[in-house]
Amino acid sequence: MAEDRKTATENTAEGGSTDPAALGAERRFQLLVSAVSDYAIYMLDLNGNVTNWNLGAERIKGYTADEIVGQHFSRFYTEEDRLENLPNAGLRIAAEEGRYEKEGWRVRKDGTRFYANVVIDPVRDERGKLIGFAKITRDITQRKEAERALEQAREALHQSQKLEMVGRLTGGIAHDFNNLLTVMAGSLEIIARERDPARLPRVRRLADNALRAAERAAQLTQQLLAFSRRQALNPRPVDCNALIADFRPMLRHACGESSRIEVKPAPDLWPAHIDPAHFDAALLNLAVNSRDAMPGGGTLTIETGNVELSAKEASRIADLEAGQYVRVSVHDTGEGMPEDVRARAVEPFFTTKEVGRGTGLGLSQVYGFARQSGGDIVIESKPGQGTSVHLYLPRSHEMPHARAESRPGAASPASREIVLVVEDNEPVLEIAIENLEELGYEVISARDGPRALAILESRQRVDILFSDIVMPGNVSGIELAYRARRLRPGLRIVLTSGYAETLLNERGLVSDIPILVKPYRISDLAEKIRRSG
Repeated sequence: MAEDRKTATENTAEGGSTDPAALGAERRFQLLVSAVSDYAIYMLDLNGNVTNWNLGAERIKGYTADEIVGQHFSRFYTEEDRLENLPNAGLRIAAEEGRYEKEGWRVRKDGTRFYANVVIDPVRDERGKLIGFAKITRDITQRKEAERALEQAREALHQSQKLEMVGRLTGGIAHDFNNLLTVMAGSLEIIARERDPARLPRVRRLADNALRAAERAAQLTQQLLAFSRRQALNPRPVDCNALIADFRPMLRHACGESSRIEVKPAPDLWPAHIDPAHFDAALLNLAVNSRDAMPGGGTLTIETGNVELSAKEASRIADLEAGQYVRVSVHDTGEGMPEDVRARAVEPFFTTKEVGRGTGLGLSQVYGFARQSGGDIVIESKPGQGTSVHLYLPRSHEMPHARAESRPGAASPASREIVLVVEDNEPVLEIAIENLEELGYEVISARDGPRALAILESRQRVDILFSDIVMPGNVSGIELAYRARRLRPGLRIVLTSGYAETLLNERGLVSDIPILVKPYRISDLAEKIRRSG
């Protein structure tokens, strides 16, 4: 190219015309390439050696034509890329596929680095024989820095939004919990003072109030766990039609008398592979949202169906894989949502309700349950036209197991199995012992893992181990379970925790040990122990 520029100068000096129109097409092209300063444009021979050099290459890389022509182009690559043989890989791909394009760091003559967009095209003669390569390099460092700055700005915005979420959390969750704790503490305090046997109905009513408040508090906790996707799921083949039918009385209670509930079960509905308890919680959240959207009353419709989605349909409808799904849709005739609200509906802590009426975790819990189950949700809504929430749940190809009753019942007096309860919290231990004894079991207890191991290493009979996961000392419930199995291979084990999913992920607990999530009812405890056998 330097010679090209020299030739052009000599032609001028000799009186030759420099008018582009008077030059040949090839000559004009050479002048064009040599004059481009924003792109490094040069040729390589078959071995990757530089054969010519333009003004843009000199400006971007810092080498003159005399310094670089005849040198291998790999000298522009970083040491790391040369060790991975990336220069030669680029030539090979260009030759085999007809083009090679990549972005990465390159090195100038002075050792500084710049971020480049690189294109390599094969050059062939009129017979199609490969004779070299054309290489174009563009310095995009400024664009890369702008992208990095944009990413940093996005991260700062994300952090700001998280702080805003925490603010909503303190204004909603804390308010709800304080109300619930007031109900529980006040009711229990009155019960503790009551001495008149004639006022037993009042005691029962207060106890029911405390129990309902505790259940609501547990639901809030599960919503938080669902938002963080740390709730422990126990998916299995289930019949959603049957679950909805069984849960309908609870929905009726939650929606109140002003709302009418219609259920449209699909015949021959496929089984879904989900956790039935968390499905109930999701359904309850959707029903409560619909109730709140219909302050003057209305109709809540629950509809089920089988759906088979192609890859195109799955990506268009939701973030799903192609396949077969059970769809559960909840429609209401309420106020509906504008598009900006609908778009944010599953965001955690986002709510249009006043403080104390909602935490903004209801739809987030539904979304978390669906995604953790391998499905998704789709929300359709317009102001004045109500809202429809479609739950897409993965199909199971196994038939649902026969559902067992989970009502608490005393163990057979002949069995009188012995349960070793391991719990460091005194009130929780006392409740566990009371529940187990009411179920007809004999109970022995230990306050920590080492004391429990001492019992298991003795000749004391133990049929069932019921242990908390998080305990003081160096023997957690998980470690205790492992060691108990080695000591007594036939021992039945049930573990319990308020945040079991986190520890299961971190410690890799074997999946065949039942986990009872706190807080639990006596019926839950009876069912877990029954299934541990």
